[in-house]
Amino acid sequence: MQYLNVYSKQDILSRTRIRKFETKLGERVLAASDPGAVASSIERSPAEYVLVGIPEDIGARANGSQGGASTSWQPFLDSFLNIQSNDFIEGDNILVLGHFDFLEMQRLIETNAHGQDEKQEAYRHAVHTIDEAVEDLVRVITALGKIPIVIGGGHNNSYPLIKGSAKGLHKAGLTPLAQINCVNLDAHTDFRPAEGRHSGNGFRYAEEDGYLQKYCVVGVHENYLQQNVWLDIVNNPFIDLITYEDIFILEKRNFIQAVAHATSFTEDSYIGLELDLDSIESVLSAGMTPTGLTARHARQYVTLAASDSKIAYLHICEGAATLDDGRHDPMTGKLISYIVSDFIKARE
Repeated sequence: MQYLNVYSKQDILSRTRIRKFETKLGERVLAASDPGAVASSIERSPAEYVLVGIPEDIGARANGSQGGASTSWQPFLDSFLNIQSNDFIEGDNILVLGHFDFLEMQRLIETNAHGQDEKQEAYRHAVHTIDEAVEDLVRVITALGKIPIVIGGGHNNSYPLIKGSAKGLHKAGLTPLAQINCVNLDAHTDFRPAEGRHSGNGFRYAEEDGYLQKYCVVGVHENYLQQNVWLDIVNNPFIDLITYEDIFILEKRNFIQAVAHATSFTEDSYIGLELDLDSIESVLSAGMTPTGLTARHARQYVTLAASDSKIAYLHICEGAATLDDGRHDPMTGKLISYIVSDFIKARE
């Protein structure tokens, strides 16, 4: 598949710190049996989960934001592969497939486009190419009855994940229509107008194109909720949100109740489980917040939703190990690793 770097078992082991008397996840996870035949490798694999990285920040740049979302995949993988394999999580039901590489596309834009407006337009055009590549892979994975675990990258990738999963699950006969629902833990709705593809409007495109049926966002910050988006959501019975302020400032309901509401609202179909790391206080991202959820909340959210819903995919996005402005946090990858392991444990 285009732009996809498929890992061998040796690639995985090269990132695994092997020690006597211990077994690390990297020793147990599976790799593609034939890197040149991705679909058949996924089909033959006994793994239930297919782990894929999308280390890009083209979608964020297309949204006028700084880069950095491309830097979390490798630190995550280094952390995740060195988790202990034990009775809580063994690893032999995980296929570590590989990651997409869009760096050359970004380099060409930065070299040939002149001025911010021209660059932004080029980035938005490039997002369509990313959409097609991601959708193709996710459609194959879900049609084979497996669950993609996708580490971004920007939140623009919600659109091809929804579209690919909707098509794949429908092809597998698991849904009557090529539609799914979504639950999103996010400081923003990412439901901006369809003005050109970027990280702030993936759910809008999915809804307008008919692949997103119901959508519920938990933890939205009222200060960053656009009035036109708010009115669109209020007037759409298939979309709901619970603000951060309602949960933690006004205490109209607690966090667990908010997550339960979201899963109940979307329980009539498979859900895409979305987690934007800019919702978590002080986690490095382009939309980093000084007031937000805790890492514990994020882990609870994924655990509760994974155990209470029919899951189409898990998507963790927008986190950064290094931002364009030089800020760096090596713990971002480790946090994502905790959340992914929580998801798998909850489903097991």
